Amino acid sequence: MIFPDDVDGDVLRRLEESGFDFQKPTTIDFNVDFDSWPPHPDAVSKLKEFAGAIEIYEPDGEYSGYILFNIHQILSYKLVIETQDNVTSLVAEYGGICESWGVLS
Repeated sequence: MIFPDDVDGDVLRRLEESGFDFQKPTTIDFNVDFDSWPPHPDAVSKLKEFAGAIEIYEPDGEYSGYILFNIHQILSYKLVIETQDNVTSLVAEYGGICESWGVLS
């Protein structure tokens, strides 16, 4: 497969090199970070509406808090980029951004 030369493409290339099966659906975790904590209740509501179930991780020592949601689909670059863009658009007015994701391989 050919992936764009960016951070998300790099992750996908590493997954491919490790033998990840891009043909079967998998659970993809997405993190949503916020400029300040706790996130605005409207941002939390919008994320619940978008993703269904979410998990809120409170700040812990050196780590900032974040909200995690996942989707279960076939992993692709397009899916990652569109999901990050859509979620960032939903929560940008509340200081939120979605730019990190991962899978358990």
